[in-house]
Amino acid sequence: MKPADRIPAKATNSAGFCMMRNTWRDEQHPSFINFISNFLTANSFRLKFVSIPADFIFNCGGSSVAFIFVTSLDSTNVSQIFGRTQILKQQFAHLYVICTLPTKEQNNLFVRSYFNFGLELGKPAFVLVKDLEMGFEKMLRIVYARGVCKREDVTTKLKAQREQYVQTVGVFQRVITSIPGVDNHDANALNQAVGSIEAIAKESKDHILENTDLSADKAEVLSRFFRDQKFYLSPKIN
Repeated sequence: MKPADRIPAKATNSAGFCMMRNTWRDEQHPSFINFISNFLTANSFRLKFVSIPADFIFNCGGSSVAFIFVTSLDSTNVSQIFGRTQILKQQFAHLYVICTLPTKEQNNLFVRSYFNFGLELGKPAFVLVKDLEMGFEKMLRIVYARGVCKREDVTTKLKAQREQYVQTVGVFQRVITSIPGVDNHDANALNQAVGSIEAIAKESKDHILENTDLSADKAEVLSRFFRDQKFYLSPKIN
């Protein structure tokens, strides 16, 4: 697949700038850097290698967006990655973290680490991908979307949508934590790994155990809560 075929046609009409951190480039395989260079050229972005705190900084349509691009996550670098994220989110108004997680073990490590480091949901936003090329494609799509929003002055709409999302998350947490023994950490883990309340209600105990760090007792309580009428009518939901 050619790079120009992977981004909406309008993006090729919007010239922009991309700054890549020198040290990040030096850590990657030359073939991936070549892919990035060709991808950017095909989509009318000019690439510069500079010394910057983030891995990438884009400017498109007057909007600047910074990225941390995690190409490999393991137990030896997870603390450094999340610590760096905590620092950079204070420096950039628009920061995203692209995280490549090709295996189930890496995904489980990410979920555990995310909540252990106490990151606020969506601040910054993490984009989880299966491979490097997909990660860079997602990155450019985010940049393009930000540029379109800037040009069309839809900031107010985005803020309203975010407020609605925050309210929805609040309702989700209140409902899930009303289940006996389930706390805020468990609610966040379920939201990340399973999704909506409807999705949780349909999932089996085994699926919940496999995809979250909830204990067997808590998974059993969740399964009973949504299936056993006598059980789910007993707690009071505020």
